[in-house]
Amino acid sequence: MRVSRSALSLSVTALLLSGCAVGPRYVAPVSTAPAQFAYGRAVEARAAGSDAALVDWWRAFNDPALTALVERAVAQNLDLQQAVARVSQARASLKGANAALLPVGQVSGQAGQLYQSKETPIGRLASAFPQFERSTESYELDVGASWELDLFGGRDATRDAARAEWQASAAGAQAARLAVIAQTADTYIQIRALQARLGIARDQVKAQQGLTDLVHLQYQKGVAAELQLRQVEGALGQLRSALPALQNQLDVTMNALDILVGEQPGTARATLGADAPVPAPPSISAAGGPAALVRRRPDIIAAERLLAASNARIGAAMSEYYPKFSLSALLGTATTSTAGLFGVGATQANGVLGLRWRLFDFGRVDAEIRAAKGRNAELLAAYRQTVLRASQDVEDAFSTLVQQEARAEALAQAESSLARARSASFAAYEGGAVSLIEVLDADRSLLEARDGVVQARAAASRGAVASFRALGGGWDPAGPRMASK
Repeated sequence: MRVSRSALSLSVTALLLSGCAVGPRYVAPVSTAPAQFAYGRAVEARAAGSDAALVDWWRAFNDPALTALVERAVAQNLDLQQAVARVSQARASLKGANAALLPVGQVSGQAGQLYQSKETPIGRLASAFPQFERSTESYELDVGASWELDLFGGRDATRDAARAEWQASAAGAQAARLAVIAQTADTYIQIRALQARLGIARDQVKAQQGLTDLVHLQYQKGVAAELQLRQVEGALGQLRSALPALQNQLDVTMNALDILVGEQPGTARATLGADAPVPAPPSISAAGGPAALVRRRPDIIAAERLLAASNARIGAAMSEYYPKFSLSALLGTATTSTAGLFGVGATQANGVLGLRWRLFDFGRVDAEIRAAKGRNAELLAAYRQTVLRASQDVEDAFSTLVQQEARAEALAQAESSLARARSASFAAYEGGAVSLIEVLDADRSLLEARDGVVQARAAASRGAVASFRALGGGWDPAGPRMASK
């Protein structure tokens, strides 16, 4: 009973000293942010389609193909699966840190048989006795436990760091998910824009072919000069040369989409081969402004959790200044025959109070603490930079959305005017009022305007995707994924 009483006394002492944890107390950093985004009012005031909920914003584009692609990407993207696997690893580390705070128990046993040689010094000496038996048996069964007392909070700080790192990995997985969703939507919009641009280029080639046929007929009749024929043939060749480049961009973009959804390159050509319009951007809310951004963006959450983990690592390093105490106990039985294994005389017990202190290693402890504090300072700067870049992402995306919509509107008006100008110049050319150069210039300007309208509208839609991503759209921070924070 003496061993039990001593162990109980030391346990009570450990509980009384548990408030002696060392290390700095963690205080979450406060980020200063403007009251609103520069383009926040312009984005919310723009005339747009259906309202978009941040949690599943891609549905507001009202494009079933886009929605299906996003769902496939979330289910099959390999980068996202790697991020989820990292969360499992961090969770396992947390379980290990929790287990380190608890006592460790074990059951051990052994059974052995020894046949003593008579030719060894011990054998010669023992064989001189009449009762010497060369064959002996031994049996032992023990139950043991050990516990390192966390008097100064070192292991508790390690557990806190592991928990924060697990939370950071969970937030990082959400950030990866949001990135995959946004990249899938952005790539899909690029595909639709390239298909539209290819269609415009083919239509222009067809129109230019008609003009070339007309000039060729006039040349055969002696009405048109050879210079005019070569001019239209050169313009036709330039238009045709744009088709392979656009087709190459379309092929590359479709292959990139296949990788995003975790499929073999070339798969998207079968499902997205038919042309479809570029999805128009829906209405967007600033979602509470810059202050809410800090609470929504998973990359900011991950950066803050890593900062908290580094703060706990400082405490774990500082705890090495102090001694480490451990308790170990053993209760068992040992005998030379199975019949007496559980007899009173075979009982054995052991209790040990251990001490480990890095008394003459404080130089290395100092270095470990300085390294932990340096890591903490690094992560504090990284957190602040993450917040700044998040605000920059929103400002850039909002500006792109507003300005590209304005550009698309201006180009659409220009396209209408240039279409009429092209018709007028062709009629004037047929009447002999203008030269062929005016018709070719009108064709070139009209093609540039039509192509510019498609590119501007696609850029506006991509700006909307970037806005949703920058705002942290695509998940619910209050949902079950982060409920354990």
